[in-house]
Amino acid sequence: MESARAYAWKALNRIVLEHGYASLILRGMEGYSRSDRALISELVYGTLRNYTRLSYQWGDLAAHVKQKTAVLLNMSVYQLLFLDRIPDYAVINEACSLVSEKEKGFVNAVLHKVQKRGMIAPAFRDELEQTAFETSHPLWLLKLWQAHYGIENAVRIAEADQRRPIVYGRRNPLKISREELFSDRKVRFLEADCFTYDGILTETRWFEEGKVLVQDRASQAVGRLLAAEPGMRVLDACAAPGTKTQEIAAQMQNQGTILALDLYEERVKLIEQLMAKTGVSMVSCRTADASEPIQDAAYASMDRILVDAPCSGLGDLSHKPEIRMHVSPESLDELVRLQASILENASKYLKEGGRLVYSTCTLNRKENENQVNAFLKRHPEFERSSEKTWFPYELESDGFYAAVLTKTGSAMVK
Repeated sequence: MESARAYAWKALNRIVLEHGYASLILRGMEGYSRSDRALISELVYGTLRNYTRLSYQWGDLAAHVKQKTAVLLNMSVYQLLFLDRIPDYAVINEACSLVSEKEKGFVNAVLHKVQKRGMIAPAFRDELEQTAFETSHPLWLLKLWQAHYGIENAVRIAEADQRRPIVYGRRNPLKISREELFSDRKVRFLEADCFTYDGILTETRWFEEGKVLVQDRASQAVGRLLAAEPGMRVLDACAAPGTKTQEIAAQMQNQGTILALDLYEERVKLIEQLMAKTGVSMVSCRTADASEPIQDAAYASMDRILVDAPCSGLGDLSHKPEIRMHVSPESLDELVRLQASILENASKYLKEGGRLVYSTCTLNRKENENQVNAFLKRHPEFERSSEKTWFPYELESDGFYAAVLTKTGSAMVK
């Protein structure tokens, strides 16, 4: 088996150069010890969260560098300048062992120079430029956040993205009582069924048996806004992997009907597997495009609809730091059009007096407030009951947006 650093380097190559997803790629660590898995995760996520800053540390020392070698240099510089437990000589020796004979001398020389001079930085014209460099965020993104939320929020969001995210659990009331769960001293109760766990929650018997789930704290708050009740009919338009679907089913005490849609069959299977694991029998899963009309009477007259729309994920940059490397202003505009189609189509199935929650895990008014404003302008029969943005520094969670829309029936559809 290859070393942990070799695995981390290969994972980073796939993420950086092939636009892979870190969380999916790192699922291949099963054969490694717990300490090696921790090291791999630290190297991959730490390097991604600081990528721009790391590249600057050696950029003036080399003109033409192979892409994979550049990734290795960044991973090695992260260890030299950000981690204390790994001796510098070990970092440099391991890096040299991973490259060809022709590159060993080059890699050795560059890393020794970086080690000797320590962290460097360019001259900054303003606070936003400094924050973009120190948090490895695209400057255009910080300018977007400044325009939407003000400079103080923009800086605080970027700084929050640099922290190691907290793992939040959610109690599954269909399988475990509050008394049983919260009697464990490792469990720290927060609100509703949300908690933190002093340990690795995914390795507990509770998680394996579907008694608890891993779900971000703000995500849980979004699910509660739907206020689903037993016996209702609910449409979850973009349901995979099913975490919010399960939350809704738990609210409904597994009584009623939830229709859960996703575009891809393999993702629909994930929903079905989660429902079976967590004791939910009221969910009907279907492979369908939520942006296209569905000619099926089963979708008529819904009491509740959740549109947890596909989005740019700009609220999730601590969990998914690779997004900041690949996102572009153009890609945001493409998503806005898709979101509008899904919201437009899903709203047709809500009955009068029903509630629709539109949510995203992004921080971008075009995908959030402006999207809802445009919808309400087209549909006077809907009104906005409430809306909220959760910034990642507020709950030490992901950034989320949600709007609660009610179909009043007070105006005719144009």
